[in-house]
Amino acid sequence: MFPEKIEKAFGLMEQAIGLLKRSLDTSFLDAYTENGENIIDNYQVRVLDGVPDEQTVQKLKTIYQQLQAIELEPEEMRRLSQLILLKGNKAESLQANHQLTPDSIGFLFVYLIEQLFSPEQSLKILDIATGMGNLLLTTVLNLNIAKYSVQGFGVDIDDTLLSVSATNNEWTKAAIQLFHQDGLQDLLVDPVDVAISDLPIGYYPNDEKAKEFDSAAEEGHSYAHHLLMEQAMKFVKPDGYGLFLIPTNILETEQSTYFKNWLQKNVYLQGMIQLPDELFKSVQSRKSILFVQNKGEHSEQAKEVLVAKLGSLKDPAKITQFFQQFEAWKSSNLK
Repeated sequence: MFPEKIEKAFGLMEQAIGLLKRSLDTSFLDAYTENGENIIDNYQVRVLDGVPDEQTVQKLKTIYQQLQAIELEPEEMRRLSQLILLKGNKAESLQANHQLTPDSIGFLFVYLIEQLFSPEQSLKILDIATGMGNLLLTTVLNLNIAKYSVQGFGVDIDDTLLSVSATNNEWTKAAIQLFHQDGLQDLLVDPVDVAISDLPIGYYPNDEKAKEFDSAAEEGHSYAHHLLMEQAMKFVKPDGYGLFLIPTNILETEQSTYFKNWLQKNVYLQGMIQLPDELFKSVQSRKSILFVQNKGEHSEQAKEVLVAKLGSLKDPAKITQFFQQFEAWKSSNLK
């Protein structure tokens, strides 16, 4: 269970967002961002053209006084924001590609990065399709807790989702820089050590741009998740890694030939970790973490590609079993 202070803060935040949503006559996500910006601005209520009205302002000030008295660590702030977003998004259903990446998966990404890099290294991490940013923020904050120095970079074309991410990043004071643009266009991002992403699934509409990628389909629209993965790895240093949440059947689709073409030419496919069936409503929606590495002086194709299936993210024994399997594989296969 969450600590009592988080439960109290949750109730207060929910009240504030509800007041703003009604007063501003806006969506949940816009009200969430407005509330976050008020908090960041030293708990001051922003009023434009008499909105929100004076009665709402006074109610918000009372709520903010109580919130200000609750001391939260950055990771507690992130968990609080996730709880609020999860509840709000149930009321205003978001499309599948806009959903938050669950914490359990985010913590798994953190574990894998800890296995691949030592705390002595300063890490740069890119999320090519960051959305509301929970995966990137979870990764950065929890690596900070593990004494890593981390700089995060997030890219997304949806300004509403990016505003949510920016609000949470600023509230938690996370070292994350965001870029509002199509992730497949030219990016102004310096080379990073690792790319991560919960990739949006679907087709990319710009066929001319898609032709620049090795994973593009010969005819018709190409899969956006193929192109985004390829794009992300272009910004990863030689020998660096990519960890991507992808459909489990990615190597069996009608466009898998083009995707395999990119894999063989540009990276080493080091592993695929299938997530527990319990996380997904149907066979078609099941996902895995694809684990690739850029070619370089200090990398080579693993003698044995890691193929693992997590039985559960709720059973400590099964999680420990996976950790042991991964660490044994790493010692035998990675330079």
